[in-house]
Amino acid sequence: MQFDLSEEQQAFQDVAQAFARDELAPYASDWDRDAFFPVETMRKAAALGFAGIYVQEDVGGSALTRLDAALIFEALSAGCTSTAAYMSIHNMASWMIDRFGADEQRTKWLPDLTSMTKIASYCLTEPGAGSDAASLRTKAVKDGDHYVLNGSKAFISGSGTSDIYVCMVRTGEEGAKGVSCLVVEKGTPGVSFGATERKMGWNSQPTAAVIFEDARVPVANLIGEEGQGFKIAMMGLDGGRLNIGACSLGTAQTALDTAKAYMKERKQFGRTLAAFQALQFKLADMATELEAARLLLYQAAVKVDAKAPDATMQAAMAKRFATDTGFRVVNEALQIHGGYGYLKDYPLERHLRDVRVHQILEGTNEIMRVIIARELLKD
Repeated sequence: MQFDLSEEQQAFQDVAQAFARDELAPYASDWDRDAFFPVETMRKAAALGFAGIYVQEDVGGSALTRLDAALIFEALSAGCTSTAAYMSIHNMASWMIDRFGADEQRTKWLPDLTSMTKIASYCLTEPGAGSDAASLRTKAVKDGDHYVLNGSKAFISGSGTSDIYVCMVRTGEEGAKGVSCLVVEKGTPGVSFGATERKMGWNSQPTAAVIFEDARVPVANLIGEEGQGFKIAMMGLDGGRLNIGACSLGTAQTALDTAKAYMKERKQFGRTLAAFQALQFKLADMATELEAARLLLYQAAVKVDAKAPDATMQAAMAKRFATDTGFRVVNEALQIHGGYGYLKDYPLERHLRDVRVHQILEGTNEIMRVIIARELLKD
C-alpha cells in the first residue's frame, strides 16, 4: 500500500497542471460562452502524450496506467472540465481499438488518434437505450464484405466533428450477446448528424445524434469478434468511469481552493468569512469528503489495471462517490460565494454546470448502485 506518487507520476502530473493553468483555464469561460470546440488546444495536449494515455507505445501511445490517467484528468479538469472530459472520451475510444483491434486496425487508426490528427467519439447510447444499453436497436446487417447500418445514436460528444466513431451495433440476437463493435469513419455515405444539442454545461464540446441510413461499413472495421461489443463497451466504461470521476475531483478541488481564497478576503459583520466557525466546518467537510473520494478513485484505478475480481464494482463505487462528492463540493463553494457565485464573472457557476452531467453519463449513479448491489449480493 503506497500513497506517495512516483517521480514519474509527479512529473506528468506537474506537466498536466501546467497545461491546465496555461492552455485551458484562461480560455475556458470563453469556450463555454461561445460553445467553441478547442481542437487545436487538444492537439497540444496530445503532443504531451495525453491523447493515448493507456494506448501502447508502438502506435504512439503513452502506455501509462489507469491511475496515471486519473492523475492527468484530475489535473486537466482544473483548467476546463468540459475539455478534459472530452479528452477522456477520446482516450476511451482509442483504447478500445488498441485493446481489441487487430494489428492492421491499430496501425490504421491509432497513430492519427494518439496525435489527435483525427479525433474519436464513442457511440453507445440511443434515443431508446440509455441505462438499458443492451437493448440498443441500431442494426448492422452483413452484405458481402460490408455491414449495412440503420439506426441512430444519441448524446454523442464530438458528433459531426470527430473523424472516427467507435459504435456499438446489433449484429445478432436481442440482448448483450447480439452487440458488436464497429469503427465508422466520417464521410461514410449514409452517415449524418443531428442538430447540436443546447446543453446546461459541457459547452466546449459539441453533442449531437449520429444517424445511420443504409450506411455501408466494411466488415474489416469490426473490432474484436461479432457478439463481443457489449463486453468491449463495459470494459471501456470501467476506465471511463474512473476518468469522469477524476474530472469531478479536479473541478471540485479548484472550487474548494477558490472558496478558501474568497473566505480569507471577503468580510461581513466586521470579520473575514474565514473567521466564522460555521464556514470553517463547511470547508473542513468539503476537504475531507474530497480526499476520501480521491483515495477511493485511486484504489479503483489500481484494481482496474490489475484486473481484480472486484474491479468493476470498485470503479462503480468510485464513479458514484467521486461525482456525487464533486458536485456537492462545487455547490458548497458556490454557496460560500453567495450571490457572486451565481454570476458568470466567477467560475463557480460554470463548474457546477459542467460537473452535474458527471452523475448521469458513463452510467448514471443509480446504475452504479445497481452494479454495486448486484456484486454484493451474488452467490
